[in-house]
Amino acid sequence: MRLLNFVRLSVLLSSLSLCAGVSAAEPIKLPAKERLHLYLLIGQSNMAGRGVVEEQDKIPPPRVLKFTKENAWAPAIPPLHFDKPAIAGVGLGSSFGRAMAEANPDATIGLIPCAVGGTPLSRWSKGGDLYAQALERAKLALKDGTLKGILWHQGEADSGNEQLAKSYGERLAKMVKDLRADLGAGEVPFVAGKLGEFLKREDKDGKPSLWPKVNEQIGAISKSVPNTAAVESAGLMPKSDVVHFDTPSLREFGQRYAEAMRKLQAGKAR
Repeated sequence: MRLLNFVRLSVLLSSLSLCAGVSAAEPIKLPAKERLHLYLLIGQSNMAGRGVVEEQDKIPPPRVLKFTKENAWAPAIPPLHFDKPAIAGVGLGSSFGRAMAEANPDATIGLIPCAVGGTPLSRWSKGGDLYAQALERAKLALKDGTLKGILWHQGEADSGNEQLAKSYGERLAKMVKDLRADLGAGEVPFVAGKLGEFLKREDKDGKPSLWPKVNEQIGAISKSVPNTAAVESAGLMPKSDVVHFDTPSLREFGQRYAEAMRKLQAGKAR
C-alpha cells in the first residue's frame, strides 16, 4: 500500500511539474534553418498586446515558437512580448503565428517579439534605440532560421503632433527600407496594421488626435514601398481604456495580418 501511494504521489508531482513548466528545461529542437520561418514583430503596445490571457492561450501552439528576452527559443505561449511584464498579454502575434503554421504544415514559425508600449516612430527609425535592439535580436534569431516577414503596429504615439502625423508615411517608408537593408533581407514582406477606429478624436486635455491622418498614410504604404501591405482595423473593438484592442479583436487582427502576409508571399497583394 505504501508503495502504491508513493507511485501515485510521484505521478501527481510529475503532472504538476509539467503544468508549471518545470520540464521545459529541455532544449527546443529546431528544424532545418530553411524550415524555421521567422517573423519580426515591432511597434508599440497594440503590437505587444494587452489582451487578457485565457485558458485557451496557455496551450502551446504546434510549431510556433517565440524568441525570448534571453534570446532563446520557447513555445509561443502569451505573452510573447516582455516590454511591460505587469500588463503584457495576448497580442495579435499569437493568432498570426497559429495561422501561418496552419498555412505552412512543413514549417515551424518563429516569432521575434520586440514591441514596446508608448513608443514613437523616431525610436524605431535608424539611429533609434529600439531600431538597434530589434536589429540585434533579429540577427541573433537569423542564425537559426529564415526571415519571412515583418509585422508593424504603431502610430498612436505620433498622432498628437501635426508635423509627426503628416510626415508619418514618409518616415515609415524610410524605416522599412533601412531595416530591410540592414537585415540583408531584400524586399521581405512588410505588413502594417491601421490604428483602431475607436480612438478618440481628442486626448484628455482636449488636444486633437490625428490618428485618421496616420491611418491614411499607413493605408498608402504599398504605393511608396514595394512588397508591403496595410491591414484594416474596421470592426475591431477596444478594451475599456479605449486605447488597446480587446482580446477577441487581437485574435481577429492577427488573422488579418496572416492573410495579408500570405498574399504578399504569394505575390498576390496587388
